[in-house]
Amino acid sequence: MKPGDELPPLSVPVTRTLIVAGAIASRDYQDVHHDPEAARAKGAPDIFMNIVTTNGLVGRYVTDHFGSGAVLRKMAIRLGAPNYPGDVMVLTGTITSVCADGDGEDGNEADGSPALVDVAIVGTNRLGRHVSGTVTVSLAGKAS
Repeated sequence: MKPGDELPPLSVPVTRTLIVAGAIASRDYQDVHHDPEAARAKGAPDIFMNIVTTNGLVGRYVTDHFGSGAVLRKMAIRLGAPNYPGDVMVLTGTITSVCADGDGEDGNEADGSPALVDVAIVGTNRLGRHVSGTVTVSLAGKAS
């Protein structure tokens, strides 16, 4: 694992169920996430996904790639184009750095220290870029 390595893409079908379930699970009862008429009255063509659901999908994408030992340490994302029902969001990621936990070095230590891995994330849909940002994950015993 090294900077420049790419994670395989993940396609996420954006359904009404996913949008509404994500909003309910995160206790986001804003009507634009479950009521199509209210969303239209506020200028959107339909209900749309909330940021907490996007956070969860981005986190899942990274931890599923690195496995059960992966622990999310930091997420910094920015939303762009909304995810509407019927969209397919494609998440992609590129490793930007790998270092031993906390030392800022290149991650080639042989002592089994946890590695900190930074991954640049992009999620796109038919309208363009839905999400972009960086995720930092620690991987126990994978510093080399």
